[in-house]
Amino acid sequence: MRDQAVRVVARVVARPGKEDELRALLRGLVEPTRREPGCVTYELLQNTADPTDFTFVEEWSSEADLDAHLQSAHLRNARSRLPELAVTDPDIRRYTVVG
Repeated sequence: MRDQAVRVVARVVARPGKEDELRALLRGLVEPTRREPGCVTYELLQNTADPTDFTFVEEWSSEADLDAHLQSAHLRNARSRLPELAVTDPDIRRYTVVG
């Protein structure tokens, strides 16, 4: 149902000099995530003015689908590598459409 859809904006900032490694790691999440149940949209963006700044824009059919994604093996594996590649933990924000 569309009214249960959840939008996510998740931002990750690379450590200086680690942009290429982080980009490769994050790009590796795109295809397996797009195959997950409930994934409507999953896009990885890189800021043109700041190449250390990466953002995922996502849409999930439900909170349950998003929660399952957050527990997926490929995401857990990527998160285990983030301390060496990212400045801080990802900033993950959940939204619903209100207008």
